[in-house]
Amino acid sequence: MKIAICGSMAFAKDMLSVKKELEKRGHKVTVPDRTEKHADGTIRNEDKWEKIELDVIKAYFNEIKKNDAIIVINKDKNNVKGYVGGNSLIEIAFAHVLGKKIFLLNSIPNMSYSDEIAAMKPVIINNNLDLIK
Repeated sequence: MKIAICGSMAFAKDMLSVKKELEKRGHKVTVPDRTEKHADGTIRNEDKWEKIELDVIKAYFNEIKKNDAIIVINKDKNNVKGYVGGNSLIEIAFAHVLGKKIFLLNSIPNMSYSDEIAAMKPVIINNNLDLIK
């Protein structure tokens, strides 16, 4: 299966780890541009002007279109268990509208848009990558 990884860049190291594990299982995996630079600390914070200039939202939408599914790396952040940020919410919506499978690494977080996430019927895998099929 072809899978795009989504999530906060605070989880860049986790994204690369999940990518490696999924590839071991025979999947073809895409991560956001510059994930490696976030993981190694070359880039510490995303700058909104860079996001605009690089048009990262549209660029990753095009990547999601090429894949069969997305997996959202939703770990604890900002005192929220299973955090899903704004960009990830948008990516979940893109995947939903495109008819792609949606996987969440952990449970749906308790946030103001939890109902919207639930309505898109993600499969919660509870850190078990073997459930991605």
